Amino acid sequence: MRHTAVLLISCPDQKGLVAAIADFLLLQNANILHADQHQDAELKLFLMRVEWDLADFSLDLADFAAAFGPIAERFGMTWRLAESSRKPRMAVFVSKFDHCLADLLYRYQSGELHCELPIILSNHEDTRWLADAYRVPYQHLTVQKDAKHEAEQMQLAILRDQKIDFIVLARYMQVLSADFIRHFPNRIINIHHSFLPAFHGAKPYHRAFERGVKLIGATAHYVTETLDDGPIIEQDVARISHRDSLDDLIKKGADLEKVVLSRAVKWHLDNRVLVYANKTVVFD
Repeated sequence: MRHTAVLLISCPDQKGLVAAIADFLLLQNANILHADQHQDAELKLFLMRVEWDLADFSLDLADFAAAFGPIAERFGMTWRLAESSRKPRMAVFVSKFDHCLADLLYRYQSGELHCELPIILSNHEDTRWLADAYRVPYQHLTVQKDAKHEAEQMQLAILRDQKIDFIVLARYMQVLSADFIRHFPNRIINIHHSFLPAFHGAKPYHRAFERGVKLIGATAHYVTETLDDGPIIEQDVARISHRDSLDDLIKKGADLEKVVLSRAVKWHLDNRVLVYANKTVVFD
């Protein structure tokens, strides 16, 4: 595996941006492997992802901020640097449904997800067997309606102790508080059991079935204070016919959920997602 660095940039769109970034990297003897950019014409924003090989890169990454700072200041850039050799530490929150957790665990064990998974947290015991099968630590914390704050404080203490970088909600059936979310801005990924949040509540497939929908889907997004309204990372759909029963909808929906969630997690880990204006650019 190549040792690479990824630079993600957003700033007001203006002339000379690509040249300035490329010239800076060339000056440090960077071998650029991938470069992709996007201009949002409506918001007049420039967004870019550039990845380069560190084998012959002459600048120590510890000194990158000081060296790149003048360029970032000149163009008004918001930027982030990531290094491929570092594995982010992921925590998974789960309740009773196991399909998304099972898919994540398989991809994690197979090496598809470039991360560490030091803890699974759950408000039920139903999925402990899966964690045990993959030898991942599992902690059960009961979440009472009148003591959610206390439960979240315990969760945050565990996350701090485990030095967690981001959280994946693998069908975790609890609403996180604004206080909890602010500790992980754009670092909590959720799977919503609908192509669009049209069927809210605990039984979306029942309501979709009652409406006779022709498409069902799933949406992976970053969690914000507004329920199911965060920046969307990935979506997918499956066609439904009159021959499909409610059980068929639920099974097809579960297949979509696990694939869409895993894609979103992988793109997050690969530093391919740039958030702006409550939406995302996902670079190829």
